Amino acid sequence: MSNASLPTRLGRTLRQDVQDMHAYVVQGAAGLVKLDAMENPHTLSPELQAELGRRLGAVAINRYPGERIDTLKAALAAHAGLPEGWSLMLGNGSDELISLLALACDRPGASVLAPLPGFVMYAMSAQLQGLRFVGVPLTPDFELDAEAMLAAIAEHRPAITYIAYPNNPTANLFDDATITRIVDAVAAQDGLVVIDEAYQPFAARSWLGRAGAHDHVLVMRTLSKFGLAGIRLGYLCGPAALIGELDKVRPPYNVSVLNAEAALFALDHADVYAAQAAAIRDERQRLLAALAAMPGVRRVWPSEANMILIRVADSAATFAALKAAGVLIKNVAGLHPLLANCLRLTVGTADENRQMIDALRSSR
Repeated sequence: MSNASLPTRLGRTLRQDVQDMHAYVVQGAAGLVKLDAMENPHTLSPELQAELGRRLGAVAINRYPGERIDTLKAALAAHAGLPEGWSLMLGNGSDELISLLALACDRPGASVLAPLPGFVMYAMSAQLQGLRFVGVPLTPDFELDAEAMLAAIAEHRPAITYIAYPNNPTANLFDDATITRIVDAVAAQDGLVVIDEAYQPFAARSWLGRAGAHDHVLVMRTLSKFGLAGIRLGYLCGPAALIGELDKVRPPYNVSVLNAEAALFALDHADVYAAQAAAIRDERQRLLAALAAMPGVRRVWPSEANMILIRVADSAATFAALKAAGVLIKNVAGLHPLLANCLRLTVGTADENRQMIDALRSSR
């Protein structure tokens, strides 16, 4: 919303739509069990912390990022298993990549399309770049509405169509046959499809292997859910020719040498992070079972991510009760009408999840 304290003369300078919009708000979490942001709750052993410290201490921070960035790109390509003829570009988190895609596709009349509810940055990046955003509601069960999506694609001919796989905040994988129909429909309109696989470490399936058959499909991933939310590193994979064009709008040196080295360290110890992801998946199953048996929870949706969506009688009251008990979750009820009285719960450690379940039981 507009800032009432902004001097009038400055209000005439700043864009009105920027003054009218809401900023992305991060909840304060001091003193709370933090289960609101889909972070990996596991820390490194003292030995690995020391190794990381030595590697970061040896980085030439007096120099701009150079060849080490190319080393990271090659390591990520090998880790992801890129299709033949594909390459990738790096971003300061997926957020920057989403903004760069909007910038690269900002032609007169261009639009961005995505299912709703979904990741808020798809719409925000479109608005800030001056593109139209078209949101297509999911079904009440949070599945893609195939006919509505196809009709919207035919009508609006979007430059970019986002499919989050799994989706945020609903945590489900959409039907692959429906996605294929959408991919084909977008191809007929000369647009791009971006499959956002931010939660891939926790999902049963990936689109990366089948995406290689298309010259208009990009797959976006991040190391945030891998276990490195603090370093802000995302990567966009796609046909080399397409990535080469998109990479032209990327700011030089957008990934720091410290972030690159931390990412390389993590890939060198990918087995440690894979074990953490496995532990989170196991905890997710225990949480799903506990929530399904809880009388105060009206519905629990299946999850292929490190979060679980539930519906309760009064999401605001339940959120407040959990916060008072020292557990911070996310009340997503206000994001979309389909999310009425819904809460999003991050899967934490066994102890954190126990505290969350205890707080939920006490909130009834």
